[in-house]
Amino acid sequence: MSVLTPLLLRGLIGRARRLPVPRAQIHSKPPREQLRTKDIAIGLTSCFLCFLLPSGWVLSHLENYKKRE
Repeated sequence: MSVLTPLLLRGLIGRARRLPVPRAQIHSKPPREQLRTKDIAIGLTSCFLCFLLPSGWVLSHLENYKKRE
């Protein structure tokens, strides 16, 4: 390390401390309608069918993909 390295690092850190940090303007309101049990069940079922079912099918047929015909 050179003699100037601590001075350069101190200069960079000093500038970074003075930078303004933007704040997010997030305002939320309560939902207009509460989710019913049926809505939650439909959402979870669709997630299961779209993501877990195809990946489970691929994993169960992995040996077939490894075979060369």
